[in-house]
Amino acid sequence: MEYREIGRSGLMIAPVMLGGNVFGWTADKAASFALLDEFLGNGFNAIDTADQYSIWAPGHAGGESETLIGEWLKTSGRRASIVIATKVGRDLGNGKKGLSAPYIVKAAEGSLRRLQTEYIDLYQSHVDDFETPLDETLEAYHLLIKAGKIRAIGASNYSAMRLSKSLEISAARNLPRYESLQPHYNLYERAAFESELRDTCLENKIGVVTYYSLASGFLTGKYRSEKDLSKSARGGAGWISRFLNDRGFRILAAVDKIAVEHNAAPAQVALAWLIAQPGVTAPIVSATSVEQLNDILGAARLKLDASQMADLNVASESEVVAAKR
Repeated sequence: MEYREIGRSGLMIAPVMLGGNVFGWTADKAASFALLDEFLGNGFNAIDTADQYSIWAPGHAGGESETLIGEWLKTSGRRASIVIATKVGRDLGNGKKGLSAPYIVKAAEGSLRRLQTEYIDLYQSHVDDFETPLDETLEAYHLLIKAGKIRAIGASNYSAMRLSKSLEISAARNLPRYESLQPHYNLYERAAFESELRDTCLENKIGVVTYYSLASGFLTGKYRSEKDLSKSARGGAGWISRFLNDRGFRILAAVDKIAVEHNAAPAQVALAWLIAQPGVTAPIVSATSVEQLNDILGAARLKLDASQMADLNVASESEVVAAKR
């Protein structure tokens, strides 16, 4: 298994990260434990979650995913071999949101308690907070690192300008710097990351762990018409319908062709393209069954040749990407 460093953090991870957003939502406790066992059993080692997961589900208040991961950690005894990434800052209701220093410290304690661990490997700002000075946020992370409660920090949903400004403050004030970025990036949604953020990450050696890596499941090939949308909670919620257009079908056709050439699943091809992108450390992927997970994990072994990469690039090219080329 090839392991990659997240930025300059010293954290080494396999090229696929397991997304914990489904734990306690579309994957119950038994299914979540089975997924975690299978993931670790195949040599992968990085799990991503957030204090917000899964607040959107009826009756949930957030923290359900972290709680399940913590219960699994307690029974598995695998903490030392796992890189755990979680996030802070999304609105949990009742004023619990943002990246102020007091809130970060309090939220970190909550995540540590739910995860049943003494430290978080990668603690990430889930979304930029324009009401809190960047240096205040970084100072809070500095205190948590000094206390041994977190090892490194990352950012999610930051613009290139705000990420660059944070890096400048870190360097000028000798504060921890963001070692990773979580952008929304996949074969369909390329423009936002490739237009500016990618250059910022490459220039500063910032690790990139992508979310919605399979476009909410569209790139698995599961959804090819409106009638397929009822196959899952995401499809029924309308998250997939925006991909059912000429460009989306063009991408699926290219993915399907390469999948046949490699005797691979379409999801493996879409993820292999991401894994091969400059600066990408690992895509984050979610699964609700062991069978689905094993289909996905094959992406780490799949190597696309230059011609296949070119075919996928052309099929998925957007107007913004084309203009930059």
